[in-house]
Amino acid sequence: MHRDNDSKALAAELIARAEALAPVLAGRAAQAEANGRIPAETVADFQAAGFFKVLQPKRHGGYELDPQTFFEIQMAVARGCMSTAWVYGVVGVHNWQLALFDERAQQDVWGKDQSTLIASTYMPVGRVTPVEGGFRLSGHWKFSSGSELCEWVFLGALVPPAKEGEPPEYRTFLLPKSDYTIEQDWDVLGLRATGSHDIVVNDAFVPDYRTHKAIDGMMGTSPGLAVNDAPLFHLPFAQIFVRAVCTACIGALQGALDDFTSYAATRVSANSGAKTTDDTGAQTACANAAVALDEMKLLLQRNFAELLAAANGGPAVSIERRVHFRYQSAQVAERCAQAANALLRYAGGNGIYNRNPLVRRFLDLHAARAHYANNLDRFGQNLGAVMLGRPNTDFFV
Repeated sequence: MHRDNDSKALAAELIARAEALAPVLAGRAAQAEANGRIPAETVADFQAAGFFKVLQPKRHGGYELDPQTFFEIQMAVARGCMSTAWVYGVVGVHNWQLALFDERAQQDVWGKDQSTLIASTYMPVGRVTPVEGGFRLSGHWKFSSGSELCEWVFLGALVPPAKEGEPPEYRTFLLPKSDYTIEQDWDVLGLRATGSHDIVVNDAFVPDYRTHKAIDGMMGTSPGLAVNDAPLFHLPFAQIFVRAVCTACIGALQGALDDFTSYAATRVSANSGAKTTDDTGAQTACANAAVALDEMKLLLQRNFAELLAAANGGPAVSIERRVHFRYQSAQVAERCAQAANALLRYAGGNGIYNRNPLVRRFLDLHAARAHYANNLDRFGQNLGAVMLGRPNTDFFV
C-alpha cells in the first residue's frame, strides 16, 4: 500500500503515542494481571489515541493504514505489557475482518457507535443448523481474549455440506453480546491479563449476512469488498491474523531485553562477586536477543510489503510463498521465548522473584507458544513438505 504524506504523518504519530504509553502500561501490568483483564482506562487510552482505527475502513471512521503500522503499535505496546498488546492485536484486527462482511453486518456493529469492539474465538467447534435466512448456532468456545471488553464476537464453525460427499464449509459467525454468555475460566501461567474466557451460545439465530466464508477471505472474494475496496482489504485474512497473535512477542522480547540490561547494570553476584555486565554468557544472551529482534521485525515488514504490492496490482503471492510466510510467523513466539529464557538464566537468583518484570514477560512469552497459530512443528513440516513436492495441507494462508 502506498502511503501518502498524510498517512505517513498519521502512522508516525500513532506509533509515537504507543511508545509514550508503554511505560504507563508497564505500571499497570501487575494490577492487570491480578485482575485478569485489561484496565478500563487502558481501553479508553487506546480509543482516544485512535489505535483501534488503524485497520478500520474509512467508511466507518477508520484510518485504513497499512498492517506494518498496526504491528508497530502492537510491538510498542508490548514493551510495556504483553497481555495488553495481545488483546490489542486480536481485537484490533477484527475491525479489518468486519470490513470483509456484508455491509449490513458492518452497520449492525458500527451503525450507532464506530468505536464498538469485537472479540473472537475461531475454534471450529460450533454446531450449525441451516435455517431460512441463516443458521442456528450453539457451542462452547475457549480462548476469547478481551471478551469482557467487547460488545460482539466472531465465532468459528463448520457449516454442514449441502450435498453428501462434499466437505463442510468453515465460516466466521458474528453475534451480539445478547446472544452469548462469557464463562470465566482463565487461570493460566502467562498472558493472565488477556482475560481469554470461554464463550457459550445456546441456539442463537445468525442471519446469513452476518457470516464470513473462509474461502472468500483466502481468495479475495469477500462481500465487503463491494464497499471497502482499498488494497488493504484484499490481503489474505490468515496472513494478518496469525501475525496478530505473534507480533506482541517481539515487543515483549524487546521489553525483556530492556529490563535485563537495566537490571544487569547494577547486579553483582552474591556468590562470586562478579558483575553481570562482565559475564560472557549474559553478553551473548543480549546479543542474540538483539539480533533476533532485528531479523523478526525485518521479516514482518518485508512479508507485508510483498503482500501489499500484490494487493496493489502487482504479481500475486503464490500459495507456496504464503506457506513460507506462515512458518516465519509461527517461529516468532518460540524464538522470543527462547531468547527471554536465556536472559532470565543470567538474571541470577534474585531475578526469579515475581517483582522482577522479566518474570512476567518470560511467562507471557511461553504462554504465547501454546496458540495454535504459533505451532512451530505443524507449519514447519507443511512448508518442508511443499518444498519437497508434497501438496499443501494448510489452507489458512
